[in-house]
Amino acid sequence: MTDKFASEKFSGLPLGPERFINRELSWLAFNRRVIEEAMNAAHPILERVRFLSISAKNINEFYMVRAAGLMVQLRGGHNHCADDGMTVQEQLAAISNESAIILEQQQGCWAILCDALREEGISVVSRQDITEPERVWLDRYFMEQIFPVLTPTAIDLTQPFPFIPNLGLSLILELKARNPATGKGNANKTVEDDLGPVRALVPLASQLKRFIRIPGTATRFITLENLIILFLDRLFPGYQVIDQGVFRVVRDTELELEEKAEDLVRVMSTALERRRRGSVIRLTFMTPIALQLRGFIVSALDVSGAHVFDIDGLAGLADILELVDARPELQFKPYHSRFPERIEAFGGDAFAAIKAKDMIVHHPYESFDVVVQFLHQAADDPSVVSIKQSLYRTSRDSPIIGALIKAAEAGKSVTVMVELQARFDEEANIRWSRDLERAGAQVIFGSVNLKTHAKLSLIARREKSGLKSYAHFGTGNYHPVNARTYADLSLFTSDRALCRDAARLFNLMTGYARSEKFEKIAVSPVNLRETLMAHIDGEIDHARSGRPAAIWAKMNQLVDGDIIDALYRASNAGVKIDLVVRGICCLRPGIPGVSENIQVKSIVGRFLEHARIICFGAGAGLPSKDAKVFISSADWMPRNLNRRIETMVPLENPTVHAQVLDEIMAANLKDNVQSWSLGPDGGYQRLKSETEDGAGGPFSAHAYFMTNPSLSGRSTKGPTSSKILKRLIRKRK
Repeated sequence: MTDKFASEKFSGLPLGPERFINRELSWLAFNRRVIEEAMNAAHPILERVRFLSISAKNINEFYMVRAAGLMVQLRGGHNHCADDGMTVQEQLAAISNESAIILEQQQGCWAILCDALREEGISVVSRQDITEPERVWLDRYFMEQIFPVLTPTAIDLTQPFPFIPNLGLSLILELKARNPATGKGNANKTVEDDLGPVRALVPLASQLKRFIRIPGTATRFITLENLIILFLDRLFPGYQVIDQGVFRVVRDTELELEEKAEDLVRVMSTALERRRRGSVIRLTFMTPIALQLRGFIVSALDVSGAHVFDIDGLAGLADILELVDARPELQFKPYHSRFPERIEAFGGDAFAAIKAKDMIVHHPYESFDVVVQFLHQAADDPSVVSIKQSLYRTSRDSPIIGALIKAAEAGKSVTVMVELQARFDEEANIRWSRDLERAGAQVIFGSVNLKTHAKLSLIARREKSGLKSYAHFGTGNYHPVNARTYADLSLFTSDRALCRDAARLFNLMTGYARSEKFEKIAVSPVNLRETLMAHIDGEIDHARSGRPAAIWAKMNQLVDGDIIDALYRASNAGVKIDLVVRGICCLRPGIPGVSENIQVKSIVGRFLEHARIICFGAGAGLPSKDAKVFISSADWMPRNLNRRIETMVPLENPTVHAQVLDEIMAANLKDNVQSWSLGPDGGYQRLKSETEDGAGGPFSAHAYFMTNPSLSGRSTKGPTSSKILKRLIRKRK
């Protein structure tokens, strides 16, 4: 807590850590909202399966990163307090308790979904449900497709316990040799009989599908582990199974890098090898399992009892994603993104369209193909001199990489800032960087302790008037696959000052030119935090002077203690604050005398809300044509503001300004179909969508964006429903 917070101007505000919600518990609360979408009967059944799969994947990553980090701290003797006052040990205990509840919710949801799937003719069957003709087919399938891949391993004094990879699912078995004469008993003793029962492990290879579709008119699946158990006699001839069990491990995946690494690629490659053998930090058993087998695995993997879970259901629920494509008609109706009319009006010439006027593209409602086309046009255009590009994540066989390689091979100057520390994409980024270097591009990797998270492209083109620059600033990654489901914003501009700032930022990323001054954009760790604080303080000054004062902001996570305290100060001064925070939120809204002027909502639905938008009333209130509106790559977290290169870009073109403020933010604030409201106790309540007085009843931001064209992407100026949204927001106020 800073001395500034305890000063006289903070009278009436709580001075203790209770003013913050715990970060880890807030993240787990977000995952509960994802599970609720799996329970939402308004969604098609296979989309509900997808939501449940996402929730399971989220929990895996939470343990691999967040819980693992806390465990490392505790083992190292660090038991310091988080901003909310909880020690590391207290947080781990709370995580374990909350995870047990979430695990039970997930399994309960899976049972409900299985019933609903059966009503639609889709079944995940047990071994006992297999018919004789199905068994014959499965026998052949097992021997041809499964048997060659499996490696059953005996566990005895001569064999160390085998390594099980992260997220690995395995069978543990206790076996006894059969009597060679009868197949039972032990009248004719063998060596194995003298040794007693033996134990064996069968790791389920990750290359194999978890759910095997059984041929037939019905849509029937059997899990891989059930199929293997069905034919264990093929793996262990001459043995009978006494006991068996299925378990799954989650390992620590945090990377520890040398702070003064001379060769970041080499250091990262070594760290990735260490990651694969990270310690087990979560162990899940499918019941029933014999206690002696369970105890044997817990001991062999050296897992704390607090992080061992027994489930009456299916381990590895993330794998149910394999079922989603079983029946396309039981998914969301396909949505085909619009291509911006503006570019089509210019005959597909992106440069001409951008030169005419700045443009915001709202993904996934508007196609990410416009970003790909922008770079491919640059690669093909003989007038283009250079391309500079940041890459944090991209897709397999990325068309972005293809465009950059094509441009480099054509002799253009291509500079690519590749972030090697993009979690779980490190290996792919190393591979892309080598491909780019072979094509002749200059690849920069940055530093260990300053991750590049900014998303921008800068293209220099020789035109009649001289060298002309075109820039793209994004809130999301250059990932064409994710862009189909992630709600993000792309700003295309030829504004000279913004393009100069983009060039300065590339100089910062490639040459550490820290002394550079930016004309319009704010950049972390240079001045983004200070810029945010200055705008918040500006709203406080407006409120105290009797002028309208308001802040609207949309982001993925709100964690930074100093920013939260600044928002509390603003609320206490009378500033009206509306926040749309999809995931973690450590701010407590609605506390009298502290945050009664702050509302926080979370939107969880068909598309993943990923865009960062910040709006300040600037003395005119919100919405207003005089408001200060920005898009950003940064969430409000210490890591983004202190240890990453991020951008916050002003939107000054009137049409772009209106689109983001009056259309996108207004719709997000109006949404009452996919929204949850955060209370001061840290709990979330789904908003009610029944008709209110004059408010128009249920309103879905996602449905609105799918059916209404954006302002800046239109070829001509015409009437827009954004005015309707603006009136709705004013009525809500």
